[in-house]
Amino acid sequence: MRALPGWQHIDFISDLHLDESRPHTVAAWQNYMANTPADAVLILGDLFELWVGDDMRNEPFEALCTDTLRAAGQRLWLGLMVGNRDFLLGQDLLTACQGHALPDPLLLEAFDQRHVLTHGDAWCLSDTDYLAFRQMVRMPAWQSRFLQATLPQRLATARGIRAQSQARKGAPTMETWADVDSGIAASHLQDAQSLSLIHGHTHRPGSEPFALPGAMRHVLSDWDLDQAPERAEVLRLSSQGLTRLSLEQACQALQP
Repeated sequence: MRALPGWQHIDFISDLHLDESRPHTVAAWQNYMANTPADAVLILGDLFELWVGDDMRNEPFEALCTDTLRAAGQRLWLGLMVGNRDFLLGQDLLTACQGHALPDPLLLEAFDQRHVLTHGDAWCLSDTDYLAFRQMVRMPAWQSRFLQATLPQRLATARGIRAQSQARKGAPTMETWADVDSGIAASHLQDAQSLSLIHGHTHRPGSEPFALPGAMRHVLSDWDLDQAPERAEVLRLSSQGLTRLSLEQACQALQP
């Protein structure tokens, strides 16, 4: 993917886990989407806490989120990559919000820079139980069968799977949360001739050397403004490189 002519700023966000039980997070996201001066916003997975099919967009909370996406899609370039929580997000929602599907992984070429983008879950090779589950639910046959069920049935199934997973693993911590494997990251960076990796999923925001000599990885912030410690950041790319911004900074008008 190449940045379009005229683009000067590209924003990356991920792991917002939007849910009606997190009203402050939702309100902050709506304000950001309405006010970011970026030319493009690329959402790298887990925009929603739960997404069991695009017919969810007609439910009251999801309709509100779809309206927010649509308003943004009408004024900037909106890209959506699926994550582990919203992998059933599909073309119907993209069409409704004038968004563009982002494959995972994706090479972005912008401002004479090359960046590899991924949600990150598929590269957490130590999380073997999850990867087996991921392989199953990403199969077209599984998804076709699942989507034939009613929306209430799908929601109940998804919530049951999530509850079982949480009961089995317990509450994840920074020490136990699986991380992206450096070997697979190095392979993708070499194939893309890139020294920059941008990903989400791990909820460990920060930038550090990773995978290859001279390479850097930039982990996106998860968003949660409904419980302490509050966290929400935007990673912005320009001709000057990558800058990590608070929400207040990300919504400020750009200097000419």
